[in-house]
Amino acid sequence: MDRELYGREAILGADGLAARLTGLAPYGSARVAYEHRDDPPVAVLTGGRGMGKTAVLKQLRRLYREVTPVALVDCEAVVPPADPGPGWTPVTGALPELAAQLTARVRAARPVPFPRLSLGLVAVASISWTREDETRAQRDLQALGPVLATVDTRGDAATGWVTKVLTKLAAGAFDAVAPLAGLVAEATVETVLEESFGRFQRRTADWYGSYPHAGGNGRIGLRQLAVDFERGGDLRRRAEDHLVLALVTDLVRAYEGLARGARRGRPVLLLDNAHTELGRRLVEPLLRRRAAGVRDRIAVFATSRTHDHEGLSHATHRRLPEVAHGSHWARGSEVTSGILAVELTALAPADVQTAFDRQDPAGRAPAGLARGVHRLTRGRPLGVALLAQATGEALARAAGAGTGRPDRAAGADLVPGALLDHTVELREDRPPVRVADELLARLVPGQQLDMLCVLAAAHGEESARLLATARLRDRSLEGDVALRVRDALRAQGWPVGPEFFVSDPLLRALLLHRLRFQDDDHPYYAVWRAVHETLRTAYAPGGRLPSVRHRLHQELVLGRTRDCVTHLRERFADAEVTDWLDSLRFIASASAPYLRTPGRPGPDPRRAVALGREATDTLPDGETGLAGLGERAVELQLRLRRLLHAVWLLSDPLVLPDDEVVEKMAHELRQLSGVHPSGNSVLWDAATHWPRDVRAWRPLSMPPGATGGAGGRTGTSGTRRGEGGSDA
Repeated sequence: MDRELYGREAILGADGLAARLTGLAPYGSARVAYEHRDDPPVAVLTGGRGMGKTAVLKQLRRLYREVTPVALVDCEAVVPPADPGPGWTPVTGALPELAAQLTARVRAARPVPFPRLSLGLVAVASISWTREDETRAQRDLQALGPVLATVDTRGDAATGWVTKVLTKLAAGAFDAVAPLAGLVAEATVETVLEESFGRFQRRTADWYGSYPHAGGNGRIGLRQLAVDFERGGDLRRRAEDHLVLALVTDLVRAYEGLARGARRGRPVLLLDNAHTELGRRLVEPLLRRRAAGVRDRIAVFATSRTHDHEGLSHATHRRLPEVAHGSHWARGSEVTSGILAVELTALAPADVQTAFDRQDPAGRAPAGLARGVHRLTRGRPLGVALLAQATGEALARAAGAGTGRPDRAAGADLVPGALLDHTVELREDRPPVRVADELLARLVPGQQLDMLCVLAAAHGEESARLLATARLRDRSLEGDVALRVRDALRAQGWPVGPEFFVSDPLLRALLLHRLRFQDDDHPYYAVWRAVHETLRTAYAPGGRLPSVRHRLHQELVLGRTRDCVTHLRERFADAEVTDWLDSLRFIASASAPYLRTPGRPGPDPRRAVALGREATDTLPDGETGLAGLGERAVELQLRLRRLLHAVWLLSDPLVLPDDEVVEKMAHELRQLSGVHPSGNSVLWDAATHWPRDVRAWRPLSMPPGATGGAGGRTGTSGTRRGEGGSDA
């Protein structure tokens, strides 16, 4: 089921890019002034997985399929049939599908026929037919049935053609078992023209007279097309390019010589995943044709997973909001300057709230849940859609179960991390799926998740290779599996390093979530623990990657807070205060979530510690680090324990900010400012600045005017080796 779209008005709005390129308002046949009447660009929507590229194309198909010819093909999903003949390639597989969709009936217009494309596809399909293999010929022609039906609507036409073609072959004086592509193609084309093409349609064969070495003779051109296709290499590419232009020409001719108003707007070609080889093979002939000055009336929308694809090197690049009222595109001297590359931007918080309002019209979800989901997903539409749907279905189940609680209380336990373990029903013919599993399946399809989850714990490439050597030895003795995974992620458009091996916050959170719970071995979490113990050992003094910050971060990931608090206390008076604050940020950063057992709602255990409601007198001294400390040191140790847990909780993207904890964090920072020997103003400013960051849903950043350490950079950061080097 296609999902509802938000934040895409720049393309889909009444005067958006699609309306201006098609000349048609969405959801109707009202005319819209063309932005580029005689020379439209090919619009390529760019963005990583989950950014909604496919969803936009499906929405375009839904908007226009009743008023103008529309076809959508996924260039990654064109696969050969069970028994493809030598005339099948991805190009010859995609073209009949496009033609079959484009010929669908629309308002006040006859279906578009594809005589030129039909002739070309029949010619190349016949290159291996022989008198001894009638089944092969029948199978190939029947596979072309949908596109041939645009010319000959008789359902059994293909069977009759095969008999007549093979009769012509039998009457020939050439070797019966040899393919002889050109002669077979010629006999096939003659039969198809005689049997299926009307008197005026037969003239369409003359179009192939422009094929190289045809000398203006269309039948010779078709024969040469088949020969080139059989020979392969650059000659096959030339033949395929001509077939693409045959489809374009058929589509353009359907708009010529018609009475005024017979067809409205432009036909629409939608090519998903056009960054692939097939996508380029379908788009480039059209781009070259337009660059040569041959105009057409086709609106082409394609998608690319990366914005820096080599095919977009001369394109005009725009971000989505910039094309809302005009594309500001102009053709240059390069062929690919005919492309307008539009980067799909993340959804804004208001768009996410709209998605949640649609799934939860009664407003039973926690007030900050939509913003929390925006923070976790960074506005990635796929994540927003699934988490919003999970919220709606969870609230509906709670209401149906008769919990006896008020509506708002029924959703009180919903936080982004808990939603990952909820299920959603995507289709009626398949069982509900867990949100976290579905997101990973669609964000990193085909990847070996067990390897990727291990490497997601790494901070940079060096620690990823260390993990690969230690934990994935069966996959790679030298740790180069990390480099292979790195390359695979980059090929999919995912950022890698240097602060985190898997840099995208949503993807990293999903992978770490799976690493924690994939073995369902609560409370041991053996795989999770082994991975983080490996890193902790590597970061310890004498390890391969010694780093105090990284080691303490791993301690916190493992739930051990004593050494973290003790380190912060021991450095509090001596360290430069900005470095000290930056260390606190790093140790308790967002990559150290506190992952509770799925299905066990309730208050986060960190909250009681942060608010000072923890019964410390019942805890062993070994856990709090109070043993042997004087009174003032004990007071500082406990204060820093509260502050660490507050920062840890408020930095966690899987939970929602807690106003009481925010105020407690500010209070602790102000109290610390009064006892620090030199950095009281920086700590005092942090008490104002950090709550402001939390309430604005931003990562904690250094206070304005702070110097030293990581300066004013936001988020976590690396410094020199031994204090948390960036390659650790």
